[in-house]
Formats: sequence, structure tokens, C-alpha cells
Amino acid sequence: MTSILLQQVRVIDPVSGTDKIADVLLSSGYIQVVASNISDIPSNTHIQDCRGLVLGTGLVDLYSHSGEPGFEERETLSSLLQAAAAGGFTRISILPDTSPPIDHPAVVAQLLQKTRRQEDTGKRFSPSPPLPLSPSSLPHLNIWGAITLEVAGKQMTELAELAAAGVIGFTDRQPLENLVLVRRVLEYLQLLAKPIALWCCDRQLMGNGVMREGVDSIRFGLPGNPAASETSAIAALIELVAAMGTPVHIMRVSTARSVELIAAAKAQNLPITASTTWMHLLLDTQAVKSYNPSLRLEPPLGTPADLQALRQAVRTGIIDAIAIDHTPYTYEEKTVAFAEAPPGAIGFELALPLLWQFLVETGEFTAVELWQALSSRPAECLKQTPSAIAPEQKAELTLFDPKQSWKVERKSLHTLSDNTPWLGQQLQGKVVQIWC
Repeated sequence: MTSILLQQVRVIDPVSGTDKIADVLLSSGYIQVVASNISDIPSNTHIQDCRGLVLGTGLVDLYSHSGEPGFEERETLSSLLQAAAAGGFTRISILPDTSPPIDHPAVVAQLLQKTRRQEDTGKRFSPSPPLPLSPSSLPHLNIWGAITLEVAGKQMTELAELAAAGVIGFTDRQPLENLVLVRRVLEYLQLLAKPIALWCCDRQLMGNGVMREGVDSIRFGLPGNPAASETSAIAALIELVAAMGTPVHIMRVSTARSVELIAAAKAQNLPITASTTWMHLLLDTQAVKSYNPSLRLEPPLGTPADLQALRQAVRTGIIDAIAIDHTPYTYEEKTVAFAEAPPGAIGFELALPLLWQFLVETGEFTAVELWQALSSRPAECLKQTPSAIAPEQKAELTLFDPKQSWKVERKSLHTLSDNTPWLGQQLQGKVVQIWC
């Protein structure tokens, strides 16, 4: 098979923590050589000048939403995988809030069969403009199984059957507010050794809040969601984890106080990991003054102090990973008043360029810190082996051009939806190629 030599590319390996310029030789789906200068080049090798480009391990998303089954007008599995590939992701994980929900082994089997059918028919992601290489395969799809039937938070699913069907772990779309049920779930899942991800939110405290409660919510005349709706639920969950000892991943962390609670729990060596979403690292409540319905999120954007605490927590590892939480909606669903809009925004094709532009280019994050939060640590949260850039390792890679400029338009996106506050804006940074 034809080999490829990526010459003088910036190699970012989050596993070893290295950031260097090197030549990388790929062949037969594996990394063959990583060296400062490769002179012994096999015959039939395609040589690609990669000066100015970044080669990192494939990005890993912890949780996102699929429109299919049930809401194919928002997103199909095909468009979801294409969008993820265009954003540099080699592994993605879909949440169980489809229609029907992923609460039965038959639904898991159906989704896996559809994914295999796409692979069997040879569908591949070809970047534009493409490199003169054989196209890369689509990202690997992980499936979260529902904790409760109909993701309604009332009755447990057959967790063991779902585990046997191949789910990556267990979560629900909505917060589990019945602590007796949460305790019982933690008991059962001790035996299955599968990840459990929980979104902590007290819906009663949240009320009808649509943005974080504070000065800005008063200024903008929008109902406020107090930070205590999140922090009180996190505190309760930490107490249960301390009592049960079952590892738990805390999803969608959005407040500075939540960071403090998680840091204290980790200092006690409790088996807790945590993630925040990429938009909570870039925007805060002040952005809501535009009333753009794509800024209507759950949890809502935090205050400026929350944003800074979240950034510092990701850098130090208190928050382990950055999740994309890609949530597509149709134009008609999202083009309504801010308070009436369904919460969520797309993210696969935007996250890496924007995080690189506003965190790495500004010097607030190193490239390695960002890649750890988007690649190696999310894989560890899923109890998967992180990919690495080293000889004899499988080629699970993302090639990124941080200087390529492009405009966020309907025609430039692979996802079927365009609910993002960056629509119409010019961005810098684009994925050139992935290898899965």
C-alpha cells in the first residue's frame, strides 16, 4: 500500500505531552516512524509538505445528540459522522434521547447496523480541498444507553442487557432528581464496570430560568437560573459517590462553585471525572445581550467569573474534558424568541477552530493542554485507551491548518443544521484530514 510522509508537521501528542516539529511516516493504517527528519523514504510514498500544519491525535467527543432515529430533519447518522469528521473527531458518543430512545438492546442493534452499513458501502469523509491521499474512514460511533425507560427519570432500564448490546456507558438526557433512584443505579453499575454520566441540575430550583441568574439576567429581562440549581445537585451526587464508591462522570459543569466542589471531591480521591462544554469556555452571560436563540443552552452560559474558573479547571485537570454536546435543531425550531427556543447548538465543525483561536493563539492554553482536554482525557473518561503519536501505534490522527480562513455558512457545514451564534462569521482554522 502507498505510504504517506508528512514532512515538518507540528506534532502534538497529548499522551506524552510533546509539541514538536517532526516528519511522520504512515503506512497500512499505522504510524511507522516519527523523527525530526526522515531520509530513508520507502518507494511508492506520497510526500506532503506540512509546514504550518498541526498533527494531533484524533479528537474524542464525550456526548452529543443525533437526530436519527426520529428527528432526521435535524441530523442523520450520516451527516453527524460527516460533521464530526470535518471537525477532526475520530470518536463520537451519542446520547440516548432519540425517538425511540436508546433504552432497549434492539435500538442499539439498529444504530450499530446502520453505522456498519455506511462503512460497508464505502462512505468516507473527503475534505475540501482534499489531499491526494486515500480518503479517511468515518469516526467511530459510541452509543450511550439510557438509565431510565423513555429517559423519563422514573424506572430503570435493563442495564445489563444494554451493556451486553454494546453501549459505551449509561446516561439520561435529563437530570435524575430522584436520589433514591440514583443510589440504586450506582449500586447496579458497580458490577457492570461501564461509565455513568450524570447531568446535575435541580429542576425545581431552576424554575423557568433560561440564563444564569445575576446582574445580566436582570439587565436583559430574562428569567434567571440560579447557580445553586447546579451546585446543590452536584453536592448531593458527591455525597452518594462517597458512600457508594461507584465512579461517576459529571456532565456540563458550568459554574465556579461547581469547580470548587469537584476539586474538593478529587482531593478526597473520590472516583469522579467531569466535563464542561466548549461554548462555556468561550462565551459568558454578556453574550446573551444579542438574544441569539442559539445562545439558549442547558446549562446556561455562566458569568465572566464562571468562565475564568472553568478555563483554569480545564487547564489544571480538575475538569477532565471538553465536551461538544452537539445539539442540532431545524431553522423553524430555533428561530423563535430566546426564552422559547429549545436549548442547544451545533459544535463539531466549530469547536477546534474557535478553541484554538481564542485559547491557544492567545497563549492562555498550550496546544498540548487543549489537545489533552479534547482527545486523551475524554477517552479516559470513557474508559478507552487514548491514541498516541508513536511508532507502531494505529493512525488515529487529525491534521489541522490553524491559518486556513473560512466562513460559517449553510453550504460550508456538513451538519444539516446551522443553529450556532457564529453563523455568517469568518473563522480561522480548519481540519484538513483525519485518519481513523
